[in-house]
Amino acid sequence: MTNAVSEEIRENERDTMTLTINENIPHIIKYMGSKRKIIDYVIEGINECYTGGTVVDLFAGSSVLAGALRNQVPFLSNDIQKYSSILAKSYLGDYKWDEYPNILDEIIEKATIKVNYFKERYPDISFDYNVDFTLDQFNELEKQQQAIIERDFSDIEYHLFLKNYSGTYWSFEQCLWIDSIRGVADEYRDSDLFYPIISSLMFAMSYNSQSTGHYAQYRDATNDKNMNDILIYRRKEIVPYFTRKFTEFQNVLGENHQPNNVVSKDYMDCLNDIELNSTVYADPPYCFVHYSRFYHAIETLVRYDYPEVMFKGRYRTDRHQSPFCIRTKVRGAFQSMFDKVNEKQSNLVLSYSNTGMIELDELIELAQSTFNGLYTIEVRYLDYLHSTMGRREDKSRDVQECLLLVKRNN
Repeated sequence: MTNAVSEEIRENERDTMTLTINENIPHIIKYMGSKRKIIDYVIEGINECYTGGTVVDLFAGSSVLAGALRNQVPFLSNDIQKYSSILAKSYLGDYKWDEYPNILDEIIEKATIKVNYFKERYPDISFDYNVDFTLDQFNELEKQQQAIIERDFSDIEYHLFLKNYSGTYWSFEQCLWIDSIRGVADEYRDSDLFYPIISSLMFAMSYNSQSTGHYAQYRDATNDKNMNDILIYRRKEIVPYFTRKFTEFQNVLGENHQPNNVVSKDYMDCLNDIELNSTVYADPPYCFVHYSRFYHAIETLVRYDYPEVMFKGRYRTDRHQSPFCIRTKVRGAFQSMFDKVNEKQSNLVLSYSNTGMIELDELIELAQSTFNGLYTIEVRYLDYLHSTMGRREDKSRDVQECLLLVKRNN
């Protein structure tokens, strides 16, 4: 078979290839703006533009697209936040679980040893939530834990969360387990197991946290109702949630033979490095609030760099600020994106919302002027209920999701 004929066959295969959704995408964290609920709509749009080569997830976030397209196409996942890379690598990993028959028991046993070692070293630090409280007693217990940030635990290698976050989003006991499992994860850093360990811990943190599902701020008990609601989360345990998610990874994620790459770059740096004729999926932030404010805690979990923390939310002081969240910069950010996709002779699938920092009509006009003549542009709309992850009013709102399909003409 000649090279010319072989290339023609490959071109025909690309033209007829249809990407499908992996049915069992493990849910890992609660995430604002996640495309999980409309992933079929997104992949339908990608199918309209995909002509072979690499699919690039430019703002991966919760990395659900990596899970949805796992083991189907060459895939590049990018997000400036490090936690996103852990989620993507968990979804894209090439797992041979038979080589680790007792891995979950091994992880829990090692973490238990770390927990017990700390308790032996610091027997004076103990807090019991399984009692009846008055509101004042409860708040005093919370304050005692929050004051742990002033103590020195330099003789304990993994103590970041118990020092910085006890009595905030999590209890001291929960933080101790977070630190201990995080310490165990580092023992597997040189294998693919590192990523599902960290991701399973993120899941446990998300569902044990007394905040609303993100980490913009923890809640205070201002009345008995607040206290009783917070107590529900204070009485949860990290290990059962960790075990549940890690077991799910073992059950649904196996070998992955597709080439993939995961990076943590600014979106323009990522675009500079992509291959020609890629298909870029872009889901940039829509609102003025930076994601680094909502997910600083899991960013710290991944980096585990003992950062300086400030304010009630105990935020990192080096949080990323996206131009897509700044009204005076958002148009220029989109223009730079469009120009680079054009330069790379690639296709683009862009998700955006009618609640974004730039009007949809202006965004569409910008795309039309940038890709004029070289591309076919189609605009699709979908009405859906977007979760704001609040506990009270405005838990969700009706939004119009725009999918901009930009496909290079042959």
